[in-house]
Amino acid sequence: MTALTGTGVLVRLALRRDRLLLPVWILVIVAIPASTASAIADLYPDVGQRLALGATIMANPALQALTGPVFDAASVGGLTAWRATTFATVLAGLMSVMLVVRHTRAEEESGRAELIGAAPVGRYALPAAAVIVTGLANLLAALLLTAGFAGQGLPPAGSIAFAGAVAGVGWVFTGIAAVTAQLTENARTANALAIAVLGLFFLLRAAGDAAGAEAVSWLSPLGWAQRTRAFADERWWLLAVFAAVAVLLVMAADLLARRRDVGAGLLPSRRGPAAAAASLRSPLALAWRLQRGVLFGWAAAFAVVGAVFGSLAASVGDIVGDNPQIADMLTRLGGAGALVDTFFATQLGLFALVAGGYAVQAVLRPRAEEAGGRAEPVLAGAVFRWRWLGGHLVCALAGSALILAIAGLAAGLAHGLRVGEPATQAMRILGAALAQVPAVWVLAAITALLFGLLPRMTAAAWAFLVAFALLGQLGELLQIDERIRRLSPFAHVPHLPGGAASATPLVWLCLVTGVLIAAGLAGFGRRDLKTD
Repeated sequence: MTALTGTGVLVRLALRRDRLLLPVWILVIVAIPASTASAIADLYPDVGQRLALGATIMANPALQALTGPVFDAASVGGLTAWRATTFATVLAGLMSVMLVVRHTRAEEESGRAELIGAAPVGRYALPAAAVIVTGLANLLAALLLTAGFAGQGLPPAGSIAFAGAVAGVGWVFTGIAAVTAQLTENARTANALAIAVLGLFFLLRAAGDAAGAEAVSWLSPLGWAQRTRAFADERWWLLAVFAAVAVLLVMAADLLARRRDVGAGLLPSRRGPAAAAASLRSPLALAWRLQRGVLFGWAAAFAVVGAVFGSLAASVGDIVGDNPQIADMLTRLGGAGALVDTFFATQLGLFALVAGGYAVQAVLRPRAEEAGGRAEPVLAGAVFRWRWLGGHLVCALAGSALILAIAGLAAGLAHGLRVGEPATQAMRILGAALAQVPAVWVLAAITALLFGLLPRMTAAAWAFLVAFALLGQLGELLQIDERIRRLSPFAHVPHLPGGAASATPLVWLCLVTGVLIAAGLAGFGRRDLKTD
């Protein structure tokens, strides 16, 4: 028996476990660039319009910080690469991190890796299977991206270069996640470390592009993806760099794995105090202690991104230029005549969808506690089930409202400082951001319902989030019936600022949230605990 014996069986097992999540990830990674190419072709049919947009981009450091420089503004492919590369590569990195940690460190933390190791399975079959599945997922996304671009008439060489850069970033973060999985005993910490690296690379690329400092941008794999120059004199050698770095990282992870036992991490775990502080002696306090680190990270990210978008708002008129199609699109999306207001309404809708990701993650924390066997000792004491789950739900609901408020406040302040009305704009955009909260709460309530009634199907909450995002962002483009698009709770939020404010849909969303949470709490109170 070799160290890789049983890898094929574990690959099939991983594919079966991810048969729902993996297609959703790939669909999103492919759909965003493909829809971007279609939108740019429709909105900028003339070369002159595209060149004017390119000049605006290169003259705006904030835009370059967000999405990078444009290398060929004359072509639809060049503008697509500018607009979609950063988002697609970040998504590929996130998918890779989540998959690798899910099938390595999370398996060790739950004890399943030890059970698998008791069978005739090699020592490194489990991590090898995780790397193979993640690598294949990125390769499949690249193939679909290439086919999607080719189907829209974009040059094959540029399509392959773009798809290769996206897959390359995914492969690099496959290696990064394999390394972080060796460092800590906890899957959440391994995820957090890898995502922190992703955030650092994004900031390096953003700072380098905004300041025109090429050397700084080259420090980031996201910068490498931009400088592959898809649709603009492609640099094919960079694809080999992605592959080489990914292989080196996987080899480093292998060396680290040889220096630890199964279930252990290379970084020592910090011992906690012998007795809990008074502030931890309640289910809500325990939930807050478990949730606060993730919440702080989300809050910091929302503050930064909110400030970036706020600083861009005053430049919307320059970006639109003489293109009446874009002005009309923004006006229709925002439901108001002012371009700045409709820009904020559109961006706050995107913030709400992302905040929905936090809400799902926070509500799924009780499921991780239950599956890890940590919930049972707590509930064996004088703790009611509804109080234990309710503590996590309070953190999820309050946390999602908090990060949206932070994003709105940061965006309003950044915009207000540019137009000379910081207090007025901060309060106005803050109110518009808070109007998105009830829709996010509905998504949290759906997750709570799944946890209470169908604990093994809680991962479907991510599918709800993706479905709502697709209905909201691509529903009109795909000509989906309005009645189906209205199934998304985000479709019932008033388009603020600038639109007609109405409390009625927000009240209804809150009522739906209450009913779903009540059903989830009731279901959890009656079912058995699940540790598998």
